[in-house]
Amino acid sequence: MITKPLATQYAPYYETYIKLVNEDDLIPALKRVAKIWNDLLAGLSEEQLNYRYAEGKWSVKEVLIHMTDAERVFAYRALRFARNDKTALSGFDENTWVPESNATDRSLDSLIKEHNNVRGASISLFESFSDEVSMRTGSANGKEISVRALGYITVGHELHHLKVIQERYLK
Repeated sequence: MITKPLATQYAPYYETYIKLVNEDDLIPALKRVAKIWNDLLAGLSEEQLNYRYAEGKWSVKEVLIHMTDAERVFAYRALRFARNDKTALSGFDENTWVPESNATDRSLDSLIKEHNNVRGASISLFESFSDEVSMRTGSANGKEISVRALGYITVGHELHHLKVIQERYLK
């Protein structure tokens, strides 16, 4: 079982995400949030999926691909640190990645399939980590962070975006 990280295992910036996760076990949290997204997305029209609540804001499809990209990055970082790789890893600029994703031109089914495949891979990866391994740390984007924190950030990041979608896109 991978429990919530201590505040010393991540930069203060990530507290916003981690405190959104209610579970004390990462794997059920990853599964629960994936189901919430799948259920939400299945009920949206193409118009809702492409809606932007303001100029320059992402569509729901773009939010979904952003979460998929971010999860890949977080899982990659977790893998590197779990394997005791001490190489400092760079950050990424989601604002340059999203426009390059072609999310708006893709079908919802393809976006959901990709997200679910990435989630399945993340679940398998985190299930493979012992408690000791999940406590390992590394440097990403100039900040020290633990393997377990990266898992909880993945869940909290999605919960954050879920809240934004519900408040700004679906009202």
